[in-house]
Amino acid sequence: MKNFIFICLSILILSCTQSQEKISPTALLISNINVVDVRDGSILEARNIIIDSGRFISISGQLKNPKIYKNQIDGAGQFILPGLSEMHAHIPSPPTSPTRVEETLFLYLSNGITTIRGMLGHPSHLELRERALSGDLLSPRIFTSSPSLNGNSVQTPEEARQKVAAYASAGYDFLKIHPGIRLEVFEALVETADQEEIPFAGHVPVDVGIIRALESGYATIDHIDGFLEGLVPPEQISNPNDNGFFGYNFTQLVDTTRIPGLVELSKKKEVWVVPTQSLFERWFAPTTADDMLAQSEMKYMPKATLQNWRERKIQATGDQSGFDSEIWEEFINIRKKLLTSIQDNGYGLLLGSDAPQIFNVPGFSIHREIEGMVRAGLSPLEILQSGTINVARYLNMEDRFGEIKEGLEADAILIKGNPIQDLGALKDIQGVLVRGQWISAEEIDIRLKEIENNASK
Repeated sequence: MKNFIFICLSILILSCTQSQEKISPTALLISNINVVDVRDGSILEARNIIIDSGRFISISGQLKNPKIYKNQIDGAGQFILPGLSEMHAHIPSPPTSPTRVEETLFLYLSNGITTIRGMLGHPSHLELRERALSGDLLSPRIFTSSPSLNGNSVQTPEEARQKVAAYASAGYDFLKIHPGIRLEVFEALVETADQEEIPFAGHVPVDVGIIRALESGYATIDHIDGFLEGLVPPEQISNPNDNGFFGYNFTQLVDTTRIPGLVELSKKKEVWVVPTQSLFERWFAPTTADDMLAQSEMKYMPKATLQNWRERKIQATGDQSGFDSEIWEEFINIRKKLLTSIQDNGYGLLLGSDAPQIFNVPGFSIHREIEGMVRAGLSPLEILQSGTINVARYLNMEDRFGEIKEGLEADAILIKGNPIQDLGALKDIQGVLVRGQWISAEEIDIRLKEIENNASK
């Protein structure tokens, strides 16, 4: 009998030991957290999430013995959702100092942005991308464009072919299209891009036009560029180059009944759109430079940058610029109609604000963008999807990130409120997970203070 008892105790001890050995010392438990399902907007209440090796290992309603986890976060009363994406970001490049580059990347992270798509590539960004992936650099996941392809950088079809092939060989994720490219050069660019199997995205050159751009298979059209011009009957345009700032000069010629046709074509050709609505409600808008400079996030930008932004804002919308606030109201209303139509009937929207652009501070500007999308009429769930699962789908990485789901990379934001009810809750960040690395609100505050101090020098 004694031997039997001894054997049973030995088995029990061995079982407990083996169970504990399965718990990695690096595992992190987030207990009693409310999980936001960004597919349908439902909330999974009081879940226990185990994270290890950069991934979500387990998401369950109960844990038998939570005390065995060395690293724990009490998520009671809080909400967790996937990290957001900034799909029209800019990453500084030389001669900007490495310190400022790292500060910019952290500004994105501090606002819950765990993926960025750099839209003006540089060879140094290829290294940053790899350092971010390896964990050597605290940074959002990086996707980077090539250097700009524009009317000055590619002036002949042969030059376009050479540069596209070179950028594809260098390992850029996609090509960045800027204005000024002539149609014959564009056609050579597209043909070579298809051969090299590298996507292209960005602006719509005037000589190309929105119809040909959509037909050619852009991966994304950013800023809703070219769409407004496409709403103007051709016979009303004597010179397409008179379009002004993203079609602003053609505002009063627009026929909004043409919207469904353009949107249907964008869906047929599977072209995503990155609205960057904040660009048009901040830089190109009837607000003063001083009003913009008074906003709290400006303290994270160097003084020289703020002065430059002030001068460019005055040039664009100041008293001597010819800017008309009444025409701007029409312009913005057309953009809102386009934005909501693309959401409802197009291929889809991707969240992006164009930062750092004039008065768009990295990270913080994504909240300004979200506010603009709300004003356009999108629901909280639609907006969250544009920055999470839509991005994963666009990148063909739904098996990597974009949801709080077992097996996916642990990119997430912890916040106090329910973002499905109030998107303002996204600003009340309690911590950020970037591929499993936890950055607490306290750490974020300390780092932001350092960035503020450096910017003031």
